[in-house]
Parts: sequence; C-alpha cells; structure tokens
Amino acid sequence: MTITYQVKNAVYVNLTNRCPCACTFCLRKHGPGVYGSPSLWLEREPTVEEIVASFAQWDLSRYPEVVFCGYGEPTERLDALLQVAKWLKENANGIPIRVNTNGLADLIAGGPTEARFKGLVDTVSISLNTPDPEEYLTLCQPKFGAAAYPAMLHFAEEIKKFVPDVVMTIVGEPVTSPEKQAACRAICDRLGVRLRIRPYERI
Repeated sequence: MTITYQVKNAVYVNLTNRCPCACTFCLRKHGPGVYGSPSLWLEREPTVEEIVASFAQWDLSRYPEVVFCGYGEPTERLDALLQVAKWLKENANGIPIRVNTNGLADLIAGGPTEARFKGLVDTVSISLNTPDPEEYLTLCQPKFGAAAYPAMLHFAEEIKKFVPDVVMTIVGEPVTSPEKQAACRAICDRLGVRLRIRPYERI
C-alpha cells in the first residue's frame, strides 16, 4: 500500500483514509490516486514504524518539505502524525513539515490540540472553502454538523500561536466567485493568517 508518495516537488504522507467530512469536491471521488501516484486507499493504517521505514525510498535532502496529506484527514491520527514529525525533525535535518487539514482536529480529539504542534510542524494549511457557514455544511458535509465551521475558524486562530505559518485555502473560480474570495480574505485578515486560492483540479 502507498504510505509515502510524491506530489510535484514534495514527499507526502498517507496516514489514514478516515475523514469526518465528505467534501463534494474531494479529489478522492475521482480516482484511486493523484498526480500519477499508486492507489492511496489503504489496506490498513500504517504503523509509525512503517511510515518511518517508507522514507528510506526518498532522499529527503532533495525535497523542500514533507506534507501530511493523503486520502484522509491526517489529524484523525494526530499521535502518529506528531511522532513521525518528531522523527523527521531529528533525523532529516529539520526538513520543513506541513499538515494539510480540514481544521477539525479539536472536534476529532474532543479537546484542544493546537499546542501539541509546537516545534514539530512548520506550516498548517486549513481548508476554509467558503465564507458562508451554511454553504460549508453543503460543500463539506462534516459529521459534526453546524459545530464544524466555528471549530475550524477557532483552530486557525489558535494554531498560529504554536505554528509559524498558517494558511487557509479556498478553490478559485469557478468554485468560488471573486466576491466570496474577498469575503474569505477578510476572514483570514481577521484571524491573522494567510489566504491561498488554489486552482480547481480533477485528477
């Protein structure tokens, strides 16, 4: 099964297929893998030891970052994520680490998680998707219901205290209009984080 894989110029880690959302635009709806990777559907969740062993196939000195982002929400396995991040910091010359997340870690864990990222993660990229809480429910279909959107915003505001780079992302046109993009930028400005508008892709 595919535990680590390359997307563009980074090494990605596929921790889990579990996710509390069923986003209508999720890439995994369109195929078993992305960017030519083998299937990212896991037979089972890999152990920390298996994840660490999988890095042997990569010369990490050639890559600008390691990204936790597979066919699932990485904070569903926050303990494993942070153990692997610690190993990377200690054994891969402090390679920058990014976590791509839906921002629902606190709801998944049942309590605050942000401080646990300190010193282990360099960038957290959170899927904002829309400035409208009601539309968020339609687009992302979180199992936590209406609690999800405010929890995601709270996570973004809190995680910036512990992680040096926090970015929120939305998909550009035709998924979001210029007006919605402006509204998302206003939210990010209020929270004190960056906004990234990413292209709509169907891999």
